[in-house]
Amino acid sequence: MTTPDRSYVLIGPCRNEAKFMKRTLDSVIAQSVKPAKFIIVDDGSDDGTSEVADQYAEQHDFIEVIHREDRGFRKVGGGVVETFNVGLEASNWEDYAYVCKIDLDLDLPERYFERLMEIMEERPRIGTCSGKAYFRAPNGNMVSEACGDEMSVGMTKFYRRECFQDIGGFVAQVMWDAIDCHTARMKGWQAISFDEPELRFEHLRPMGSSQKGIFTGRARHGFGQWFMGSSFPYFAATAAFRMTRRPYITGGLSMLYGYIKAAIDGEPRYDNPDFRAMLRKYQSRALIVGKAKATTEIEEQYADNWRGAGALPMANAAE
Repeated sequence: MTTPDRSYVLIGPCRNEAKFMKRTLDSVIAQSVKPAKFIIVDDGSDDGTSEVADQYAEQHDFIEVIHREDRGFRKVGGGVVETFNVGLEASNWEDYAYVCKIDLDLDLPERYFERLMEIMEERPRIGTCSGKAYFRAPNGNMVSEACGDEMSVGMTKFYRRECFQDIGGFVAQVMWDAIDCHTARMKGWQAISFDEPELRFEHLRPMGSSQKGIFTGRARHGFGQWFMGSSFPYFAATAAFRMTRRPYITGGLSMLYGYIKAAIDGEPRYDNPDFRAMLRKYQSRALIVGKAKATTEIEEQYADNWRGAGALPMANAAE
C-alpha cells in the first residue's frame, strides 16, 4: 500500500496577536503530524507579535517569519488575504499535499491536522475542510460558534492542493472565506466542516468580533454578504438565527444594518455573475429544503466539473 502524502504548509497572516498567539503556536508544535512548514506573516504588528514569532522561529526550524511594514491600520477582509498571499508566494506551497490558512488566535486539539487528512484520504472529493470553532463563555462553558457544515471555517482553511489550484486562491474582500467554498463546489469539489471531539478547537477571539468591537464585526459581515451576492430573504433568515446567539438580538441586527447600508450606498458586488446566480439558487433552495439538502443538490449538479488531481495551475486570485 502506498503511504499517503501528509505534507502540509501552514500560512498564518497576523497583526497584533501577542495576546493569543503563544497558545496557537504551542498547539501547532504539539500536533501529532507537524507541518512541513509554518510561515507566519506579521502584518506590521506593534504589540510584541513580531518578537514572539521570531522567538518561536529560532526554536523550531519549520517555522519561518515574514515581517511586513506597518500600514498604520488593520485592513479587514482583503488585508488578511493580501497578507496570506505574501506567505503563499514564499512557501513553495505547490510542493506539499495540503495548504492551510490559519489564524493565530486558536487552540487546536493534538490530532487536528492528522484527523483532517485521514478524512480527506477517505473522501477524495473533499477539497477543503475544517473542524468546528468553540469559544469560552463567561461561565467557563465551551459554546459552539454555530458554523454551517457546508463551509470550512475561515480560521483554519485546510485545502487539498489541487482544489486550491482549481479555485484560483482567495478573493481579497470580506466574505472571502465563503466565496472560496461556494467556488469549490462550482468546480465539483466538496467543502465541509466536522463537529467531532478531535476537531473541536477553541477560538480565543469570538467570531464576528473586530478590533473595534463585536457589533462592528457583525456589521462588516453584513456588508460582506452584500458583496458576495446573498439574497436579502436568505440573509435576513441568517441574521434572525444569529439573534438567538450571543450577543442576543443586537448581533443579528448589526448584521442586517451592514447589509442594508451597503445596499443603500450602492456598494459593488462580487463581479462574477455565474457565481452570484449559483449562490442565489442555492440560497433559495436552502430556505425551502434546508442547507444540507441544498448543498447536496449543488454538489450533484456540479459533480462533472470535478477534476481531482488533474487541476490546472493556480490563476491569480481576484483583486
